[in-house]
Amino acid sequence: MNTDTLHGRRQEGRAIHKGGRGRLIGRTKGGMNTKLHAICDSQGRPLNLFVTAGQVSDYIGARALCDSLPDVDWLLGDRGYDADWFREALQDKGIRACIPGRKQRKTSVKYDKRRYKRRNRIEIMFGRLKDWRRVATRYDRCPKVFLSAIALAAIVIYWL
Repeated sequence: MNTDTLHGRRQEGRAIHKGGRGRLIGRTKGGMNTKLHAICDSQGRPLNLFVTAGQVSDYIGARALCDSLPDVDWLLGDRGYDADWFREALQDKGIRACIPGRKQRKTSVKYDKRRYKRRNRIEIMFGRLKDWRRVATRYDRCPKVFLSAIALAAIVIYWL
């Protein structure tokens, strides 16, 4: 049974808001926020980008980007991507994970600490993207437009 409401259409008990996935702005401890997940090459240039709401777990971004991983030997990630299913998915693709374990993990996970230090290139990439005022302040309400602004900034910074 489909009924129209003031805020959007309801279908099978779930609200479908105009514009698809909503604004992708979520409430976190620091206020309203958006998370950007990225796959980068060894030089820190972004290859694939994905945006989620701020309160959404990093596992959602990992699951979305898992299919588009390039053929590489290693994947560097922060503690937010530490999950057994993600490590197994990487291992199935022949990719070795360099992800430190979460502090709540009962068994410690070994990772290459020297290789993990190279992850600073990814953090530098995020910092350079935030130099663009439009990206840092998130003027855009629509997530597609916001992701397009991020992609445009990445193209200008890294690929032109």
